[in-house]
Amino acid sequence: MSVDGWVACATVLLTLVLLASSSIAPDLVLVGAVTVLVASGVLSPAEALAGLSNPGLATVGVLFVVVAGLVDTGAITAVSQRWLGQVRSLPAAQARLIFPVIAVSAFLNNTPVVAILVPVVQEWCHRQRVSVSRFMMPLSYAAILGGSCSLIGTSTNLIVHGLVLARTDLGPMGMFSIAKVGVPAALVGAAYLLIANRWLLPDRKPPLTEHPNAREYSIELLVREGSGIVGRTIEAAGLRHLPGAFLAEIERNGSVLTAVAPTERLQGGDRLVFVGAVDSVVDLVKQKDLVPAPDQLFKLDTPRPERKLVEVVVSRTSPLAGQTIRDGRFRSLYGAVVIAVARDGERVKGKVGDIRLRPGDTLLLEARPSFLEQQQRSRDFLLVSEILGVTAPRFERTALSIAILLAMVFAAATFADMFVAALVAAGMMIATRCTTIARARASIDWSVLTVIGASFGLGAALEISGAAAYLAHGLLGFTGESPWLALAAVYLVTVLFTETITNNAAAVLVFPIAQATAEALGVSLWPFVAAIMMAASASFATPIGYQTNLMVYGPGGYHFADYFRFGAPLNLLLAVLSICVIPFFWPF
Repeated sequence: MSVDGWVACATVLLTLVLLASSSIAPDLVLVGAVTVLVASGVLSPAEALAGLSNPGLATVGVLFVVVAGLVDTGAITAVSQRWLGQVRSLPAAQARLIFPVIAVSAFLNNTPVVAILVPVVQEWCHRQRVSVSRFMMPLSYAAILGGSCSLIGTSTNLIVHGLVLARTDLGPMGMFSIAKVGVPAALVGAAYLLIANRWLLPDRKPPLTEHPNAREYSIELLVREGSGIVGRTIEAAGLRHLPGAFLAEIERNGSVLTAVAPTERLQGGDRLVFVGAVDSVVDLVKQKDLVPAPDQLFKLDTPRPERKLVEVVVSRTSPLAGQTIRDGRFRSLYGAVVIAVARDGERVKGKVGDIRLRPGDTLLLEARPSFLEQQQRSRDFLLVSEILGVTAPRFERTALSIAILLAMVFAAATFADMFVAALVAAGMMIATRCTTIARARASIDWSVLTVIGASFGLGAALEISGAAAYLAHGLLGFTGESPWLALAAVYLVTVLFTETITNNAAAVLVFPIAQATAEALGVSLWPFVAAIMMAASASFATPIGYQTNLMVYGPGGYHFADYFRFGAPLNLLLAVLSICVIPFFWPF
C-alpha cells in the first residue's frame, strides 16, 4: 500500500476514535479529517468537495424544507396526536407509536421525523403519566427501521444510491426496491421492540423534567365555534391531564363553573381559564380548537403565524403599573397583546383584561415581529425575552401541506427523479405559504449536511489512495471465494463503522471496499449495495452512530449502556435476516 494509502487509513482510524470517544462535534471532526487529507496531498480540493454535488446530499437538505411546511401547518402534530390517542396499556401505546412511525419514515427522511415527534411524544407521555424512557428509544429505532424501506426514508439510502449512479453503470434503483428486505426487517424489528422492552428497556425519568418552582401563568382561551372539541367532554378533548397546567374554571353565558368535572361537555364560545407554566401555556396557545380570549388580540394587523411570543417584566417606571390591562391600552401602546399573566410565580385571578398590573408582573405577549427591536431597551420593561421556536400553526393550510407531501411521494415513486420531486415540493411549501423563507432556511440542519459532504471526502481518499482495494483484498483473504461470506463481512464491517461513526460516513467508507470485493469475486454489486443500505442504518447499539439516537438520548434520560443492552440483540437479529434474505432478491 502506498504512503497516501497509509495516510488515508491513519486519518480514517483517527476519525473513528475521535467520533467514538471525543466531545468534539462530528461535523468538525470530519471536516478536520478532510482538511488533513487535502493538506497532505492525498486529495485534491476538487476531489474533497465532490461530495457536495451529490444529489443524495441535496435531496436530504431539500426534505428539511418539506418537513418544515408540515410542521408549520400543524399537520404532523395533528396526525400524531390522532395516532397516539388515549393509553389503555403500555404495549398498546408503544404499538400505536411504533407502527405509524415506521410507515411515515418510509416516505419522509427519518431524522426530521424524529426531531418533530420528540416534543410531541414527551407531551403525550406527560399527559398519559407514563415514563418517557419507554417510548423515546422505540421512537428512534422505529424511524430507523421505517427509513430502511425506501430510498427517501433515510439519508443513507440516498447517499448509497447516489454512489451507485456516480461510480457504477448499474443504473437507478426503484424508490421501494430496498423494501424487499426493509419491510421484513421492519416487521421483525417492531416485534422485537414490543416484546423485549419489558425486560431490556430502562424505566427512567429524564433530568429537569419537573419544575416545582416554575412560575404559573393565568391564560384565557375560547373554544372556537364549530371546532372539533365542541360537544366533547373535558377528558375526551384532552384537556384534563395537561402537563404542568390545569383547567381552573369555565365561563359560560355569564356564569362561572369552578372545580370543572372531567365529564363536563364543551360548548362553542366557552371561556376556559387555565393555570400553568410557560411551556404548558405555549402548548395551549398552539391548539387548533382554542384561541386566545382577549378581543383585542385579533385587531393586530399581523397574521397570527407571523407573530412572536414574548415574555416581559413590568418595571416600576412603566405607565402600565397600577392600571388594568384593558385601561392601559396595551395593544395601542406597544402593538402587542397580553395573553397570560404571572405574579410572584402564582396565579392571578380574574379575567386577563381586568388584571391590575404591578411592577414585577411577568406578561406573556403575542407581538408583531418589530416588538423585540423596539422594546429591548425600553424603561417600561425590566426584561424582554422572545420564546424561541414558537409560532401559531397555519391550520388553514394543513390539508394543502399534506397534499403536497403525497404528490411528492407519488411523483418520486412513479415518474420523477427524487431530487426534482423534493425540490418542487419544497418550492410549493414556500409558494403556498405553508412555511416562510426564513423558517425554510432555519429548518435545514447544516451540521448533518456537512457530515455527509465531508464523509464523501474520506471515502474518496480510501478509493483514490488504493487503501480500499487493499482492505478489500484483506477482506477476501478472510472470506475466501464465498460471496455469502463476503456479503456477511461487508455487512458486519458496515455495522461496526455505523456504531462508531455516523451512518452516512460508514456507507461512504465501505462502498468502495464492497465494489472492489464484488469485482474481485466476479459477482453482482447489487447484493452488496443492499447490504450497505441495511447495515448502515442498523445503528441500535450506541447513541452516536445515528442522529435520531442522539436526539432521544437526553429526553429519554438514557445512559450510554442502555443502547447496547436494548439495541445489540436487534443488531444481531437484523444482520442474520438481511444476510439470508438479500441474495434471494439480488442474486450474486
